Amino acid sequence: MESQVVSAPPGRPALSPPQKIGEVARRSGLTVKTIRFYCDEGLILPISRSEGGYRLFDESVFAELSLIRTLRAMELPLSDVSQILEARRSGVCTCSELKARISSKAGEVGEKIEALQGLQSELIGMLERWEACGGRAPDPGPAVLVGTAR
Repeated sequence: MESQVVSAPPGRPALSPPQKIGEVARRSGLTVKTIRFYCDEGLILPISRSEGGYRLFDESVFAELSLIRTLRAMELPLSDVSQILEARRSGVCTCSELKARISSKAGEVGEKIEALQGLQSELIGMLERWEACGGRAPDPGPAVLVGTAR
């Protein structure tokens, strides 16, 4: 039997039942392989395992996966993502550090945008100055008649 009964503490609403990795993948839009990788790297933590050995997750995994996606989109290394998640779980605020990293990444993105806009301007300029080569179409060569007399 792989299902578990989860009862809520007195005075708190019942929690949703633990979800297997496939359901988490489906709801999050990530692959099972990605979620396993995040587990293996310690970025997300299953709340338990079923009797069959399946990793089980609660609803909090979706907020963590969302944060991981955001931080990875900023191209932060996994070690930084891990530190941020650990600090978040421990309740130790790293707001100033995270804000500094985001600000730095925003600056990098701005620099990339400027460089790409410069490249775009160069390419448009090349097209505007483009001159036809003035040549003529290549000569197809002598005509060969097929099936003529022997």
